[in-house]
Amino acid sequence: MNPIRYPADEPTRRDFVLGLAKSCLGVSMLPILQGTAQALFDGSSKLKQVPTARNVIYLYMAGGMTHLDTFGCVPGADTMGETQAIPTSAEGVLIGSGLPTVAKLMHHGTVINSMTSTQGAHEQGNYFQHTSYTQRGGTRHPSLGAWLQKFQGKGHPDLPGSVVISEGSKHPGAGFFEASFQPLVINDPSAGLQNSRRLANLTEQDLDYRLGLSARLNAGFEKTYPQSGVRAYADVYQAAVRVMKSADLKAFDLSEEPAEQHQRYGQSKFGQGCLLARRLIEHGVRFVEVGNGGWDMHQEIYSRLPEKIADLDQALGALLADLEARGLLQETLVVLTTEFGRTPKINPNAGRDHYPKAFTCVLWGGGVKGGYVHGKTDQGIEVTEAKMSVPDFNASIAYALGLPLDQVLFSPNKRPFTLADKGQPVPELFA
Repeated sequence: MNPIRYPADEPTRRDFVLGLAKSCLGVSMLPILQGTAQALFDGSSKLKQVPTARNVIYLYMAGGMTHLDTFGCVPGADTMGETQAIPTSAEGVLIGSGLPTVAKLMHHGTVINSMTSTQGAHEQGNYFQHTSYTQRGGTRHPSLGAWLQKFQGKGHPDLPGSVVISEGSKHPGAGFFEASFQPLVINDPSAGLQNSRRLANLTEQDLDYRLGLSARLNAGFEKTYPQSGVRAYADVYQAAVRVMKSADLKAFDLSEEPAEQHQRYGQSKFGQGCLLARRLIEHGVRFVEVGNGGWDMHQEIYSRLPEKIADLDQALGALLADLEARGLLQETLVVLTTEFGRTPKINPNAGRDHYPKAFTCVLWGGGVKGGYVHGKTDQGIEVTEAKMSVPDFNASIAYALGLPLDQVLFSPNKRPFTLADKGQPVPELFA
């Protein structure tokens, strides 16, 4: 910033505003001061695809989900280890034997067996998968949820534009976009938005008075320092108050769901996160990510895998069936992805190591071809047909949402970026 600031001003105001956000929302916000400069549009998009989906539920399998034991099965191959392939509701589509519930819903899904990444470490792979860019210098790139909100706005005027349900998430968030595009991060889906209602002894009139007084006290400072970093504080105030006063705050309250629904999804954080994701989509939040860690299995994979896959099978199966029953699956793209696969060869520790060369992602609903398998590998080792890069995968998600893939935006340091870097959408994935 050009104007000189007194050292005591920023820490005091930052602490106060972040404290207010936490007390109002009961959740953590991804860093709001990092790269808050306004991105600039450069012309209009020339790509005019018709969107096939309105919403995204993005299921992220953190740690590197093994493809050969889940959705990238190669029946009869030596690389399959102890996993057997089972038939599904889609003719010719086989998946791992630990996924019998999901198998009944594969006629809604598209399996991409030809994914490949350039990143073989967790942090770098996670960042690449979420942004289509590798980590570089001081630039923080926006994730898909932020791009969706940037181009198409929020689905609900009072609720967050995107939500990330994940404990200990290293999510890139809104990157260099403004603070208003940051996702709301929820660590425990069952707890919802804690402390999101005003104190019992504080009337709404009292709250409005205090907020108005705070705004008047800050007005001079904001006028003197009209930078985006200062405006970010006001954004947090406004977002917190809108959520607090919204009639749809109940979207975050899982206690409103019947007991049988909780049992159907499973009591794990991932299962309850999927249930919360469905509620949020119903109430207008358009992009919800649910994290599911613990896939980094370098040792004893077949003693650890059954419980992990059973949890995935129950929660994902319940989510897909629930969306279908409520008429939401066609307009909601359910994405299951991870940062890379795991080695086709079992290592000496009876585990599988990192393997970015070939892995599998899956899409359901949102206009994708049902019962379709895209690409092939040679026993899960090498991609032999229809190789798809991470940017291509993200471009295909954006294509389904009708986002302008060729629209150039500039970061605060005036560097040009597009949503999926050089990635190209794959229309063959869609019906």
